[in-house]
Amino acid sequence: MTFRPDAVADFLRIFGASEEKIRQVPGCRHLELWQDVDQPQVYCTYSHWDSVAALDDYRRSALFGEVWPATKALFMAPPLAFSVQQVIPNEAGPVASLG
Repeated sequence: MTFRPDAVADFLRIFGASEEKIRQVPGCRHLELWQDVDQPQVYCTYSHWDSVAALDDYRRSALFGEVWPATKALFMAPPLAFSVQQVIPNEAGPVASLG
């Protein structure tokens, strides 16, 4: 997520106020916030979910409905989000979301 430089502090307040609530969402195993070393206005959330369905449930939740519009209003560029899974022969790992 690329934020307007003047909006980074607002984003960090939003994330700080919501991160524990997100971690408590059923199916959320892990949540981190990463910052680009060279571009301090670029951030990425890294989260682990029990399943795609659990992540989708969060995306339909009232919490997401509060957090995402407030976050989206601060962007300088369109966000990039994608889900991945760990590839291990004969075993699929938990779903991870990057955004």
